[in-house]
Amino acid sequence: MNKSIVPSERELDLLKVLWELGEGKVRDIHTAFCPNGECAFTTVQTLLRIMCTKGLVEKRSEGRTDFYRPIYTLENATNRFIDKVFDGARDKFVLSMLSSEKVSAEEMRTLEKMIAKARKSKEKEEGK
Repeated sequence: MNKSIVPSERELDLLKVLWELGEGKVRDIHTAFCPNGECAFTTVQTLLRIMCTKGLVEKRSEGRTDFYRPIYTLENATNRFIDKVFDGARDKFVLSMLSSEKVSAEEMRTLEKMIAKARKSKEKEEGK
């Protein structure tokens, strides 16, 4: 994936839907993206075509039905945010997140467990 590709805010909103769905037909993506009919089917269809051209999503066809899946991942978005806002300093990002008044002690305990699990996975991956 080309790291210089940056989704617009609207494309990022559509990517969030695709990250949830994994893959979907335009109709399913439209329904999830605009549950109350806030936008037209053709708007979502056009956005997906543009995103496909930019390399943010991938299209496959079955007959006359097109299916889209994200190429630009949540991890891509997270890394871009950390690089842009925190100059790549993940420790500063985590400290900033944990210093937020919105994070409860219970959420911190949950995060500690998630970090421990991720650490074990990384150590296994690296053969330690």
